[in-house]
Amino acid sequence: MTQPPSTKGPSMTRDLDVVLDVFGFEFDEVTPNKVSGHLLVTLKCCQPFKVLHGGVSALMAESLASIGAHLASGLKRVAGIHLSINHVKSAQLGDFLIAEATPVNVGKTIQVWEVCFWKCDPPNSENKKLVSSSRVTLLCNLPVPESAKSATENLRKYAKL
Repeated sequence: MTQPPSTKGPSMTRDLDVVLDVFGFEFDEVTPNKVSGHLLVTLKCCQPFKVLHGGVSALMAESLASIGAHLASGLKRVAGIHLSINHVKSAQLGDFLIAEATPVNVGKTIQVWEVCFWKCDPPNSENKKLVSSSRVTLLCNLPVPESAKSATENLRKYAKL
């Protein structure tokens, strides 16, 4: 995606992850092999020094990896069991971020996903600088409780399976 988030129509992000929607994150691609999106850094996701809050980066990383792992496991429930994140450059208020989660290993019971965030100039997304890199380990193939079936249905609506 090379443009800031749009405000047209209902948000795919709102349907897939309400918390990410609150921060202004927008999904671009949702597949079992890649989950990507973008975020314009606003005051909603900044610490008092007007830089992206590290906790928000961690939340986004686990959310993207969890969605990808859920799809890669055949829409079974997943649970994050480990998150490691390295913040290598700050993202300032007003920066445009690109996020991408890809699987490192998709096993029957454990999956490992890498999630990277880059800042870039929207017209030129080729010139990007790494902001953070994460590894997320997830327990997979758990039964989806009846109370959470709507999450799977929303993913079916938007994902490229």
